[in-house]
Amino acid sequence: MHLIDSHCHLNFEGLNNRLDEVFAHMREKEVGQALAISVSRESFAEVLAIAEQYPHIYATVGIHPDRQDAEEFGLAELLTHAQHPKVVGIGETGLDYHWCSGDLAWQHERFATHIAASKQSGLPLVIHTRKAADDTLRLLAEHQAEQAVMHCFAEDKRVAKLALDMGFYLSFSGIVTFKNAADVQEAARYCPLDRLLVETDSPFLSPVPYRGKPNEPAYVRYTAEFLAQLRGEDFETLAHASTENFYRLFDKVPPLAN
Repeated sequence: MHLIDSHCHLNFEGLNNRLDEVFAHMREKEVGQALAISVSRESFAEVLAIAEQYPHIYATVGIHPDRQDAEEFGLAELLTHAQHPKVVGIGETGLDYHWCSGDLAWQHERFATHIAASKQSGLPLVIHTRKAADDTLRLLAEHQAEQAVMHCFAEDKRVAKLALDMGFYLSFSGIVTFKNAADVQEAARYCPLDRLLVETDSPFLSPVPYRGKPNEPAYVRYTAEFLAQLRGEDFETLAHASTENFYRLFDKVPPLAN
């Protein structure tokens, strides 16, 4: 059973200039597919170009919430891009109160546009939330978001329960392997096996034993192995479940033959 990196930034510096090596490492670690995430208009063009070139890579379309001056995608544009066969999700989108402060109405409006695009296109949301979990979940509820994954889940069990009760998935990154991540580890133990995804968020947040070094999709295996041990599960069981969960949520992605 192969793994899937449900969230990476293949177009970012450190990965985009060595994709052949990155993909060779994926094969070595049995990571069969990866989802390249859009954070801006420019990055969408870049990740889509990668997805169009490589059969095992897929892309999302969206604008990250950390820059007010980012050029927006309007709803009609999001819906048009969502029709592309290699575009399988909307985002990353959400709220970020770490990098942004003051009047954040613009952030809420951007998020609402992405939620509407998800509902109208039928594609799932890839949610970014930082120091904004309660407002993120409130807006998802108010706008009746239907399917989503909380990417790079770094919250506690309380937030995990709220998100899971809304029907969403949780995706765990290398953060869960860190010694100081007790709250995230508790949430990972709490998460039902049928709602769990794994990701790298590469080139950031390398898991132990590569913490502090550049991350890449192959390293999702270390996160999955840690999660299996943390949860008291067989690695193959967790790998199979996380991959099936990915295909259930991102149902435009054709499963690889095992």
